[in-house]
Amino acid sequence: MSAPRLAARIERTAAPPIPAVRAWAARYAGTAGPLLDMTQAVPGYPAHPELLARLGAAAADPAQAGYGPIEGDMPLRAALADDIAGTYGADIAAEEVVITAGCNLAFAMAMETIAGAGDAVLLPTPWYFNHRMALEMLGIEAVPLPARAEDGFVPDPATAAALIGPATRAIVLVTPNNPTGAIYPAATIAGFAALCRARGLWLVLDETYRDFLPEGAIAHDLFRDDAWRDGVVQLYSFSKSYCVPGHRVGAILAGPAFRAQLAKAVDTFQICPPRAAQAALAWGVPALAGWRAGNRAIMAGRADAFRRAVAPLQDWRIESMGTYFAYLRLPEAAPDAEAAAERLAVERGLLCLPGSFFGPGQARHIRLAFANAEVSTIAGVTARLAGFA
Repeated sequence: MSAPRLAARIERTAAPPIPAVRAWAARYAGTAGPLLDMTQAVPGYPAHPELLARLGAAAADPAQAGYGPIEGDMPLRAALADDIAGTYGADIAAEEVVITAGCNLAFAMAMETIAGAGDAVLLPTPWYFNHRMALEMLGIEAVPLPARAEDGFVPDPATAAALIGPATRAIVLVTPNNPTGAIYPAATIAGFAALCRARGLWLVLDETYRDFLPEGAIAHDLFRDDAWRDGVVQLYSFSKSYCVPGHRVGAILAGPAFRAQLAKAVDTFQICPPRAAQAALAWGVPALAGWRAGNRAIMAGRADAFRRAVAPLQDWRIESMGTYFAYLRLPEAAPDAEAAAERLAVERGLLCLPGSFFGPGQARHIRLAFANAEVSTIAGVTARLAGFA
């Protein structure tokens, strides 16, 4: 008797990258010191104690154990709308915010709303691997939009225009970027918005890391033009900004026509987002603005520490860096990314992600997430990388 068949799309989708890399650590003998895991973008410090207290109290409240509104509880929607309005200098209504069970699900549901099997979406490469995986599972072609090192890994609207075909439904931008850390200039984002408007496409902005932009930086001014509601979708994550990745809370900002159709996906895939976390975060969004700014400074300090750690290594080059990530070019004598990352894990106890996990043309890069390491730990990167090639 033959086994039942599984979905061809899911079988074609690559295995989750981070568990695959962490499996290499089982072969590390400890000779270089404690394992240094720089694979995953997780905050390397705890959530604010008052936020944790409110999470606990909300989790113990029987009222939070029931179903909530499918688009999220209004106090958090209103708090985030006010935060977005203040950040971008725009008028944003609470009804325009949809709370989701994490930003990965926000992306998947947004794509489900925009495109279907046989359609195409442009993703700048290197891309966030879960974006590509979600598209593959949906039967949507991920069209690589090259972002080159010599351009600071910032994609070009003119290059994108040449890649648009009859099946294209959207362009996705991740800024600040994962995996490169690159921050896209406001003019570039405006150029993509104009291109999408001219060609009848959706522009999807994943701004998971927007709270870690340099102080005073304005990512873009798209939301100051009311026309954004007809073609722009913003994704946001509370995981990094509030150190609650395990509570799975994200958000989608969109206009009324998009939300009317998105509601079908939201009701089907999540029913409602986690209630206790929403209750705590509704307090935290306005109350912890200063604390978030302090965390931005912590990340900047860790980025400086990483630069100092790599500076003595003549064979290694940081080609892009920002927010949570450093994107390094491998030494010329080193093997390609996957083999190099495996050797670093097994021989030196340094876990990082090979560039090949982030799309075509990335075989000479590795990504290290320095956000989850203390400055003293980051200093140990020097010894782990020295003499590798």
